[in-house]
Amino acid sequence: MSKREIEAILQGQVDDYTRCSLPDHPSFRAGAPCVSHDDHDGHDGDGAVNATDSRLCVECEDQAAAYACRDCGDAFCAVCYASQHRRGKRRRHHREPLTDDPALLMTHLLGAAPDAAAVAGADADLSDPVVDMAAAAARIATNPTSGQALAAVMERAKWIPVRLTLEERKRLRLLEAALHVSEYTDRVDVLSYTSKSKRIVAQIRELCSIISGLVLAADYKAGQSLFQDKEFHQSAEFYQTLFELGRRHKIMNPEKMRAHYGKLVYLLQDSQSREVQGMLGFSMMKPLVTVYARFEAGQCLKILQDPLILTATSEIVAPPGKPRRQIDAEIRAKEAAIKHLVRKYAPVAQISPSEIEQCLHSIGDNASFLRCHRDPCRQMLDYLAAHFDAHHIESPAFSLAIAAGRGGARLSHNHERQFYYVKQSLTLWSAILEDMFRLWTLAEQDLLDTRYPYHLRDTGQGLNRVQPCPRVERAMRTLLATTQHQLDHWVGSSVIHLGDTNVPNALFFINKYTQIHQILLPITQTLQTIAAAPLLTPGVENAEQTLAQAVAAFGGPELAQKRILTDFFRHAFDGSGADNSFDAGSCIDGRLTSAWNWCSQIEKKSYFPLFLLAGFTGFDGEVA
Repeated sequence: MSKREIEAILQGQVDDYTRCSLPDHPSFRAGAPCVSHDDHDGHDGDGAVNATDSRLCVECEDQAAAYACRDCGDAFCAVCYASQHRRGKRRRHHREPLTDDPALLMTHLLGAAPDAAAVAGADADLSDPVVDMAAAAARIATNPTSGQALAAVMERAKWIPVRLTLEERKRLRLLEAALHVSEYTDRVDVLSYTSKSKRIVAQIRELCSIISGLVLAADYKAGQSLFQDKEFHQSAEFYQTLFELGRRHKIMNPEKMRAHYGKLVYLLQDSQSREVQGMLGFSMMKPLVTVYARFEAGQCLKILQDPLILTATSEIVAPPGKPRRQIDAEIRAKEAAIKHLVRKYAPVAQISPSEIEQCLHSIGDNASFLRCHRDPCRQMLDYLAAHFDAHHIESPAFSLAIAAGRGGARLSHNHERQFYYVKQSLTLWSAILEDMFRLWTLAEQDLLDTRYPYHLRDTGQGLNRVQPCPRVERAMRTLLATTQHQLDHWVGSSVIHLGDTNVPNALFFINKYTQIHQILLPITQTLQTIAAAPLLTPGVENAEQTLAQAVAAFGGPELAQKRILTDFFRHAFDGSGADNSFDAGSCIDGRLTSAWNWCSQIEKKSYFPLFLLAGFTGFDGEVA
């Protein structure tokens, strides 16, 4: 992350998911695992590293070895290698990285030990050295998984929206302010005998008038052009671009615009009818600007096939125990790769260098989104595999068996069946969130398709727009079939609720599955905090010691974790949360309903004090 990006973050000008390396961001606290070197095999012979020394640094015997010195014949962590090879003959020694991680490979190819100046206590210039990028790209390309990674980047780029610029963010604030005071859905989605088309047009004109007034107040010259003829159709491009910015910002930041995005989508949905367009005189829709579309327009799609894009778009994470010097080295490697790609493709592209850099950062934002939303599902799968066995019950207290009517459960599963039921649910959630940007685009296409009109219906939670979702349903069935094939067999129902009273339209689908991380992330953070609870120190009283005492009351960190996990895997997947088995039960959407029902009862759990001591504030925190 460059200094310019950090300054932009402090000014509130960058998407939240670009703050992945800052300690105050929730994705930073998600606790991504460090790179493991346990699978690295040692070599015998001269100038090689012994197998017994390849796991830990030979110098400090504490940190994992990051480099092997071919001249010394030893393995060092990044810090010790820098301190031992900063002067004398050792400065000319040759090193090899003990990882296939692209960021560390780039760090090795930079040709300088990370933060050697900091180790020596000098204020040296840490600017990027000259790098042989051709050799770096060839080195990364030799990784067996690089081909799959490049194909994944190419496919994801088709659905990743481009990050907003500073000027676009100024316009976004105007749109949010106008939507905040608008009463569009309150005036339109009501049972009335008056003409609905006239009500829609009146509300759209009122919103456009509010936006025009805000633009005039913010920039008189820009706003004056909107009032010259007082005809909205002559400023159609302005409004189309403005509404596209709101949609793009929401996809990149699902926790933002929580009260306004529904108004925006429903407004655009109504504006698509021919009758409304005839009254307005223009269409308010514009396709989303994606990374793939921007590169395609600039005739530089080859940049998505360049091996260095894996480093240029990688996310810099800082899990506990990761040295600051290694983080700085990864940042410098990423910045060097971005600069090289911009210099290489800008002369032949029909877009500016700043736009190329903006698109590369957008792909990196998607990586941050996946770690914050998808990775908690994978962490819970790891906890399930680490603490439970499908064919063996450690004790009755840690059995996952549930029975209908007991503890609020609506399903009856033995331990083995519940184990696979939980595993399948988490695996499916992970697959959905990994493909969320594509599903979101398909959801908007379903919402805005005039071939599938909606109908106002009382779904038990007020009047809602019930509309078919053919594109989302087709994609969901594909993901479900892939998950079922991956797991050999399926436990429970395969019914997908879309376009009915449970999930009236695609907007409800988006809201349901973008909230999964709000359930799982607080749980994983609490479990990690419990695992790191400090040892008791006599005579010392503080928050950490209070947590340690509470954990000790549960029998230690492992038993405390297992107590929480047992209850979650039992009752967050027990079919509860609705009045009948059709609305909840074991269907695809009912699994998420049960999880939310468990969250609503967290205050009644005996282990709830552990959540509070670990910093828990809620499962559905409002983000400004």
